[in-house]
Amino acid sequence: MRNEPPSAAPGRRLRLSRRGRLVLTLGAIVALGAAVLVPLLLKQAAQGKRTLLVPEGWRASQVYAAVDKALDQPPGTTAKAAGTAKLGLPAEAKGNPEGYLFPATYPIDAKTTPTSLLSYMVNTANTRLGSDRLTGGAQRSRMTAYQTVNIASIVQAEADTPQDMGKVARVIHNRIAKGMPLQMDSTLNYALNRSTLDTTAADTKIDSPYNSYQRLGLPPTPIDNPGEQALHAAVSPTPGNWLYFVTVAPGDTRFTASYREHQRNVDEFNAERKGSSG
Repeated sequence: MRNEPPSAAPGRRLRLSRRGRLVLTLGAIVALGAAVLVPLLLKQAAQGKRTLLVPEGWRASQVYAAVDKALDQPPGTTAKAAGTAKLGLPAEAKGNPEGYLFPATYPIDAKTTPTSLLSYMVNTANTRLGSDRLTGGAQRSRMTAYQTVNIASIVQAEADTPQDMGKVARVIHNRIAKGMPLQMDSTLNYALNRSTLDTTAADTKIDSPYNSYQRLGLPPTPIDNPGEQALHAAVSPTPGNWLYFVTVAPGDTRFTASYREHQRNVDEFNAERKGSSG
C-alpha cells in the first residue's frame, strides 16, 4: 500500500504496504484457474465423501466458482443462490456473505446444494464469532461482529506472515483512531477485482466505496473471508504506535510510526522490486 501523512503535498504518494500473504500463497493458486484448482482442493475422505477446502483469504467470488465446480453446477449458480438464500447473516451485511464464508474443509455428498454449503460456511463463521474471546475482544474495542470481520479481512489480505497479523491490525486501529484514511492497497484490489503488489497513482483515485485512499473508515463490506488468526488479531491487536508498514521482502515487514523512516523502508522496497524484476 501507499500512504502519505496528513500534511503531505498533494499528489505525493508512497507505498504503505504491499499485499503479503494472500498474494504470495494464494495468488499463484488463483492464477491456475478453477478448472485446475478445484480438483486440487477436492479430496477423498475415508468414508468415500468428497470435501471442499476453502482457503483463508479467498473472496466470495472464488468460493462461488469452487462450489459450482465441486457440485458440477453451471458457472454463476452459487453466486445466484447467495443472492437469494437466507443465510443467517447480520443485518449489516445486507445479504452479502463476503467475510462469512468461513475458511475450512467442508464435506460434500449427493444431497449437497449451493445453498446448503453456503449455509454451512456462514453457520461456521457465526459459531467462531460467537466464541468468548472474539465476542469479548470486539466489545472491548467497541466493534460489532461485522466490523471485526471487516478488519480481519484486511489483515488477512495485508499480513505477510501470521506473526504480522497483530501488528497490521494495530495499524488499522491506530489509523482509524487518528482519523486517517486506511490507504490499503488490498481494498483497491478488491474494487478492481485483482490481486497485485503494484498500485498506481491512478488506482488511488478510482471512484469506489472500497477506495480507502479517498474515503475514511472501513470499506462497506469485508474484502475476503478471513481465518481464525486474522479474526483474533482484529480484536486483540499487538500493542504499538505504528501507522505505516511495508513488506520489503518476504518475511521482512517493517512497521513504524515515523513517516521519514517509512520513506526509507519504501525506497528499499522499491529497490528490491526493481532488482527482482530486472
